[in-house]
Amino acid sequence: QVQLVESGGGLVQAGGSLRVSCAASGRTFSISTLGWFRQAPGKEREFVAGINWGRINSYYADSVKGRFTISRDAAKNTVYLQMNSLKSEDTAVYSCAAKSRMGITTTANSYEYWGQGTQVTVSS
Repeated sequence: QVQLVESGGGLVQAGGSLRVSCAASGRTFSISTLGWFRQAPGKEREFVAGINWGRINSYYADSVKGRFTISRDAAKNTVYLQMNSLKSEDTAVYSCAAKSRMGITTTANSYEYWGQGTQVTVSS
């Protein structure tokens, strides 16, 4: 099993920055890809960014490209999502997810493990 714990959410003004973290534990050697998803009230969960655990390839949703950066610290088994130039529409619960099969995918049901999520609120 893999456990994922997010942290770093909070309240920030529009145009500001925030970094959320996802710490992985357990059978981390089985992880090939880790992704960030978000879900706003009344909306479906959507893919934000993903990173291959070993090759450092990353992929972003068009809505966050150029503003968000996903990175990882292998020594800490932690993946970060740096969010800059935040907009009110970025307000959501951000969750990290991991999967063992290779390849970054944007569909939530392809990920096997999920964290509990962290709230990010952007005030306008």
